[in-house]
Amino acid sequence: MNRLAIGMVAAALSFGGIHAAESAANPPSKSDAAVVKSSPRLLPDDAEKAWALVEAEGKPPGPPPEWKGRQPTSDEVKAFRKQKATGSGIAADKAREFFERFKDHPKASEARRLYRELLEASVGLGNEDKAAELQALGPDPLKAKEEAAAAALGAKMQEAVAKARKLQSQGMEAVLIDFEKSLNDLEKEFPGRGEIYGAYMEIAQLRGGEKSKELITKILKADNVPAQIRAMAEGIQKTQERMGKPLGIAFTATDGRKVDLAQMKGKVVLIDFWATWCGPCVAEVPNVVAAYERLHPKGFEIVGVSFDEEADALKAFTTKHKMNWPQFFDGAGWKNKIGTEFGIRSIPAMWLVDKQGNLRDLEARNDLANKVEKLLGEP
Repeated sequence: MNRLAIGMVAAALSFGGIHAAESAANPPSKSDAAVVKSSPRLLPDDAEKAWALVEAEGKPPGPPPEWKGRQPTSDEVKAFRKQKATGSGIAADKAREFFERFKDHPKASEARRLYRELLEASVGLGNEDKAAELQALGPDPLKAKEEAAAAALGAKMQEAVAKARKLQSQGMEAVLIDFEKSLNDLEKEFPGRGEIYGAYMEIAQLRGGEKSKELITKILKADNVPAQIRAMAEGIQKTQERMGKPLGIAFTATDGRKVDLAQMKGKVVLIDFWATWCGPCVAEVPNVVAAYERLHPKGFEIVGVSFDEEADALKAFTTKHKMNWPQFFDGAGWKNKIGTEFGIRSIPAMWLVDKQGNLRDLEARNDLANKVEKLLGEP
């Protein structure tokens, strides 16, 4: 999962925005009213208790406990789907009843949204008894509005990318600065859109340094940031807070070597988070090997943290490419122990540790050899 190039940002980001809720004051359609009139009451008279029931039953049920540790049969799956279809239909009836009976309740608009979602789920799971009711609702105005907003923003982000790319002759920094300015304008026009926060995240990762800190802070202070983007920003912020401090990394490498950064003071150490299946990681290998061969005699060390899941593939690759430094490997892929501890969500990621054992650089890919030589020259 490599970082996106600036020319691909708008096309590659697909974080959905937050759907606005319909107004609770909207009157029910004729089809709604007809169904409600002929349906028995399913909810208690107390609005808060009624909402608690709607909210609880609006959540899809998990797999049956007896499935744990085994593959269910096709008949069991069919029965479970039928159960979910029926349950979603009943839950939809309750959501509909709630917004009809408690029109002025703060959760009325959410109940209206939930009603449509549950109907769609029920019909999608095969409940034909609810098909006519869903069809009577007609197109989802919220979805249409969301799709129109997403299309409009997408087009303008493409324009912003194209405009920024015209500055490529001035270097990537100029491209990113221009793109960020366009995003600032788009944020005012399309407030709270996840696509914009995702693009800010890309710029933060590509620029690094103080600009990265500034953008990460901006994302974390904003409202309506998608959970995935917020989690990434929190991870990066934690990493930034490690700058200038020792890293606690110790493990037994794949070749049996004992690795402990606390015992490597006096050396400049590259922490290389990578994987054999990562194209950009593989592309960096010749540069990393060349820097190691030239600067290892002067005190340069590398510690690899592999996101691979196959030990044989890792061993074959490192042997073939003469990557003679220790590798951490636990076969857990993206969930490997060290990567998880340090919040690594994108590879390649290369960090430099100075001779005092402190983290000094989070973007070591850029101009690696010169950065290493500079740190080697420090006392």
